[in-house]
Amino acid sequence: MDATLAALADPTRRKVIDLLREGPRPAGELAQAVRMSAPALSRHLRVLRAGGLVQAEAGGSDARLRLYTLRQEPFAALQAWLDQVQAFWAEQLGSFKDHVERAHPGEGHAGHAPEDRP
Repeated sequence: MDATLAALADPTRRKVIDLLREGPRPAGELAQAVRMSAPALSRHLRVLRAGGLVQAEAGGSDARLRLYTLRQEPFAALQAWLDQVQAFWAEQLGSFKDHVERAHPGEGHAGHAPEDRP
């Protein structure tokens, strides 16, 4: 997952991911869409491939044309981790809420002491 997060840390690579969510694209089209030279984009695509986020496949009759597509597995692993983190915080906040309600029974949700209410 470290490679996934490292690859997604760059805004250009996130833009490439967003473009590939719409469907497979050749590198030249991606470079044009992100307003970057082909060699510069090539470095970003290399990082995305190394992180397992994208794959390149031959594009039809022209063996030189490579179509880039997203791979599901690293995104599923990232989502599973994020779900665990979210569950942790939901549990922590639920415990905090229970603590506050036990420590201050009878107080409403307005955040004011009973004597402050009209």
